[in-house]
Amino acid sequence: MRLENKVVLVSGGASGIGAETARRVVREGGKAVVADRDENKGRALAEELGESAAFAPLDVVDEAAWQNAVATAVETYGGLHGLLNAAGIGVRNSIEDCSLEEYRRVNDINSMGTFLGCKTAIPAMTKSGGGSIVNISSVLGLRGASYAMAYCASKGAVRSLTKSVAMHCAQMKYGIRCNSVHPGYIDTPMIAPRLEGTIDNMTGRQWLESLHPLGRLGRAEEVADMVLFLLSDESTFSTGSEFVCDGGLTA
Repeated sequence: MRLENKVVLVSGGASGIGAETARRVVREGGKAVVADRDENKGRALAEELGESAAFAPLDVVDEAAWQNAVATAVETYGGLHGLLNAAGIGVRNSIEDCSLEEYRRVNDINSMGTFLGCKTAIPAMTKSGGGSIVNISSVLGLRGASYAMAYCASKGAVRSLTKSVAMHCAQMKYGIRCNSVHPGYIDTPMIAPRLEGTIDNMTGRQWLESLHPLGRLGRAEEVADMVLFLLSDESTFSTGSEFVCDGGLTA
């Protein structure tokens, strides 16, 4: 029961890393608020998890929606002790072929959405006695890629934002930690379009697998296990840090 009596809000909670994290929160004795734009999948997961989970509709670029999601956590379970910012999108583009509209969309969802999550959750977490914020960045928040310019920029922003949030909460003595997780390519719906087609005489899947020394894509549950560690009291001396889960890609 590593999360016993803890309430965790999960953005992007209807699928992928978010959904696997919500499952682990409940399995480890906590309460999960599954927050997502996809109401059908989000409600279905909350129902699957039973009384220890609730659903909150959430468009991460909408500040009022964030306020409502946090209120759902507090009103349903009496507080808020953890936040996972997992909602995000991935788009292929270079500096020359990325439109201003596309750049704004990627950064609004990946970066501004994370900012709004942190900003909105901190007061409720402080009132609950503190806790842990985990922001999903990427290995492409640590290195560049010519084919993912907007995504790299957005995930690099999440990395730096995480450190600023961590330092602020520490200085204010809120008892809130904030860390970023940097996955490699994880076999989730977000990368599904890239698995088809061919690159260098390989399928998209084979090419992505070849980037990782371990020779495969990551699984959502592997990232969720790292998030679980950071949400739990096992990581109480870690804040403002980067946790890489990438099958050796950045090495």
